[in-house]
Amino acid sequence: MAVTIKDVSAKCGLSISTVSKAFNNYADISPETRELVHRTAREIGYYPNAIARTLKTNRSYNLGVLFQEERGTGLTHSFFASVLDSFKSECEKRGYDITFINHNIGWTGMTYLEHCRYRNVDGVCVVCANFYAPEVVELVASDIPVVTIDHAFSNRSCVLSENIEGMKALVSHAAALGHRRIAYVHGEHASVTENRITGFYRGLSEQGIGSVPEYLVEAVYDSPEAGAEAVRKLMALPVPPTCILMPDDHSALGALTAAAELGLRVPEDVSIGGYDGSRITQMTHPRITTVVQDAKRMGQQAALYLIDRIENPRTAGSETGLIPAKLLPGESIGPVPQG
Repeated sequence: MAVTIKDVSAKCGLSISTVSKAFNNYADISPETRELVHRTAREIGYYPNAIARTLKTNRSYNLGVLFQEERGTGLTHSFFASVLDSFKSECEKRGYDITFINHNIGWTGMTYLEHCRYRNVDGVCVVCANFYAPEVVELVASDIPVVTIDHAFSNRSCVLSENIEGMKALVSHAAALGHRRIAYVHGEHASVTENRITGFYRGLSEQGIGSVPEYLVEAVYDSPEAGAEAVRKLMALPVPPTCILMPDDHSALGALTAAAELGLRVPEDVSIGGYDGSRITQMTHPRITTVVQDAKRMGQQAALYLIDRIENPRTAGSETGLIPAKLLPGESIGPVPQG
């Protein structure tokens, strides 16, 4: 015979109403009572019916995640994988499931907004996408609660890494080791890129270093091949840079390869810097000097903002969470070469 909510109520010594509220995370239920109800339910094998809960609360307890990583690495992308893992963990602790939002459901083509409505999600986290694409703008402008990561819309909560300060710290570190000819290989057009370029120029200005237009080169993110090609281009200049800062750690790996192909030692002949704080770059030789982004905190904060907007629509605002980034000195940026 199936275990019912009445069985949980009797076992806990609580009313059915109180048990129901505990399952549905009502604010007037204490954490101790909620824990008692959930523990008892597990012990006797009771699981709330998702359909019944949806009908009663008018919520699906399902959150959409829009993650469209264009380089093809998908969920193997170390930084975004960490952000998503943290987001997922925080949502699950609060009783929410996750659905990935995309265009193609079987044979049916849908816009992002249509897929959200099809899955009846309570809210959406946009983690990685072309934020300027019409479909993304349409979703953000809809009545569905949305939180974005690494991009700010005027009327939505967002979580941003301190990209300006992160780049300034990287430039300052290189300058402290004597570098004046510092190049930056930046990613494609995006708010993250714009902020990092701003940080790069501010860092140069604060160190009294003039900018050289040829030292700013664009390459796609997360591509060792594109990073290697950018380094070859920079080192072919009549006056090449002594330090090259890359858009991310994977691109920095490509930069190391290109330097070796050119017969250059890192950091004795040219210094290389990365960004993101990927674990693999701390196992290379030389270890990459990089900027660590707090992916875990970014995902967690995004979950908190989104759930607050869903559960407290009258009091939740459009907030911006700035998550500090930290310089992680390695061995790939060394003293400026003499002569």
